[in-house]
Amino acid sequence: VQLQAFGGGLVQPGGSLRLSCAASGSIISINGMSWYRQTPGKQSELVAGSRSGDGIKHADSVKGRFTISRDKVKNTLILQMDNLKPEDTAVYYCNALVVRVGDPRTYEYWGQGTQVTVSS
Repeated sequence: VQLQAFGGGLVQPGGSLRLSCAASGSIISINGMSWYRQTPGKQSELVAGSRSGDGIKHADSVKGRFTISRDKVKNTLILQMDNLKPEDTAVYYCNALVVRVGDPRTYEYWGQGTQVTVSS
């Protein structure tokens, strides 16, 4: 199973970026997909997403600015980020809870990370 993330880059404050994450491989089902972010010296934080059917959650700092959507058929996760602020600068990671073919257990996977830089 692989998670591939796309869409990071450099944007000015107030701008927008769209991150996408595609899960591929021997997948039976995905019980949750989320975006996390991390900056140097800080713990990673949940940006937005759902883990194991507990509903979609957003970090307070992104509410009203970031929108998450998921295509369960294509196993993709989209994060639309609007009105970006310098404090949104981080490496963003896609996360998925996956049930694989031939194995009833749930495994956690991470994408490779994509850099988002918000700066003028």
